[in-house]
Amino acid sequence: MKRPITALLLAGVVAVSGLPASAVALESAPSDVPAPSIFVPGDTVASVAYEPSDEVIANPQRGFYHHTETHYRDDGSGYVPLDGTALAGFRSEGITQILRVFYLEKFAANPILDDEFLSLVQADFDTARAAGVSVITRFAYLQGGAWPYEPPYGDAPVDVVLAHVKQLGPVLRENADVIPVVQNGLIGLWGEGYYTDHFVTDPANPGVVTPQDWAKRSAVTQALLEELPADRGVQVRTMASKQQMLGVPAAASSAVTGAEAFTDTALARVGHHNDCLLAAPDDWGTFLSDPITLDQEYLEADSLYVPIGGETCNVNPPRSEWDSASAELARYHYSYLNSDYNRDVLNSWGEAGLAETAKRLGYRFVMESSSVAPADESVTVSVDVRNDGWAAPYVPREAMLKLTGSDGATLSVPFTSNADVRRWLPGTTTTLSTTLNLSDPALASLTEGSYELSVALPSSDAGTASDTRFSVRTANAGTWNESEGTNSLEQTVMIGARDVSPGEVEPVPSVSPTPSAAPTPRDPEPSVSPTPSAAPTTVPTEPSASPTHTGALAATGGDLTPATAIGLGSVALLSVLLGSAILMYRRRLMQHN
Repeated sequence: MKRPITALLLAGVVAVSGLPASAVALESAPSDVPAPSIFVPGDTVASVAYEPSDEVIANPQRGFYHHTETHYRDDGSGYVPLDGTALAGFRSEGITQILRVFYLEKFAANPILDDEFLSLVQADFDTARAAGVSVITRFAYLQGGAWPYEPPYGDAPVDVVLAHVKQLGPVLRENADVIPVVQNGLIGLWGEGYYTDHFVTDPANPGVVTPQDWAKRSAVTQALLEELPADRGVQVRTMASKQQMLGVPAAASSAVTGAEAFTDTALARVGHHNDCLLAAPDDWGTFLSDPITLDQEYLEADSLYVPIGGETCNVNPPRSEWDSASAELARYHYSYLNSDYNRDVLNSWGEAGLAETAKRLGYRFVMESSSVAPADESVTVSVDVRNDGWAAPYVPREAMLKLTGSDGATLSVPFTSNADVRRWLPGTTTTLSTTLNLSDPALASLTEGSYELSVALPSSDAGTASDTRFSVRTANAGTWNESEGTNSLEQTVMIGARDVSPGEVEPVPSVSPTPSAAPTPRDPEPSVSPTPSAAPTTVPTEPSASPTHTGALAATGGDLTPATAIGLGSVALLSVLLGSAILMYRRRLMQHN
């Protein structure tokens, strides 16, 4: 902006003074004035180390959950909507998710779901979103009564189930921002796939599942996958359910690999839930392989990239006690666990064990250090993040670097390496990095000044992206900005001219002098020859010429008229104003630096 302002003032000088434009010149601006760039204060590498926190952090899509359920009976009774106040209160416990089981008693023999029922389901998801809570979702047809359970159990046949899944699809897609995962459900009592009238050949002997039965079960899982967005998964009750669906053996080699993870395939999208964790050697039919170690090794490998959760079932010492329980939660990469059941099992872990579980279920990111390094006209930002949790996130989320200016302006740019948090595996440290350069139009659009840096881990879903309750907080002391949902790096970069010296002032315009007027030559006087012995003759001289004017006066022809005097006064005044304006501009520029 300096040259246009100077040009305007200079035009005013010429217009007011009436002088020829060529008589007023502005010295050329130095050609080495630096262009704005992005740099580190001091032009040296800035490094910061961060202190870990021991808090239980209410991060999304991980940790303990509360169980909720509702019913829709033949007469339409039994539906109890979610309570938003109660849900919001869960966050004060460090709980950010619930399991919601929707029982469809009325529709076990009816393929058409009521609009009223679908509206109630939608309202529950709206309530959860408003409370900042996610909903692990399951649909089932009925609960079990008193033991022993005997057929008929009352679940729905496969054609009715598939019709219901189709009708539930729009609701599931609409609310995927608060649905981290859907449990397979729909088959048998509680939707756990065992006591069923229609998905085993002999309901009186539900432990025997034929290939035809597996095909019907797999059809339900596939239908759910097709109705959900491609980045959401389905959890099945046993490892055999996924193995049969994919036609693979019970072995670690059958598990999803890092290269196959997070693709739109059943291999990558089907996870597991164990609702009898630690209850028996095989967790009451959860591990079905022979030997059992095949399923155990399979789950250990598969769970690294797919969601795992569940609940404890009954006291079974020593396996259900803390030492064994914590080892299994870590081995199988548990992301969530029921906090309501079984309390006898959970209480046996002691206060310290429960606190440790609350911290380590799912992911727990700790920033270790960061560096901001200058390089020519750019800055490279690197951050080391350690995952102290038992699992990695299983829902998409991208790490962003956020710049916040002293004027409040903000810009978020993705890290160009390791930005996908689902790849931040438990027990590992990941280095995030990106390079900032004003060749990026978004960065170039920022005003000159200083910018604070932070790591942002917002929700990737449009419905919750701007809600900081769905952003991830790192387990560090003093870095969390709750209102912004960011983790401060305590680092700064500058945008502007990096080498302007203090006190340097741009030259002011000057009036170019006009060459002095040469004296008008006079004709030579005739010489008088001296007469011998005559007295010398004095030759009278003409009056001397008026003083010759130089510079601007010369351009007027030598006459200082009133108009000329006013013009010259204007030149002087505007020159002073111009010099002051440029000096103020320089000082403001130096303040930014």
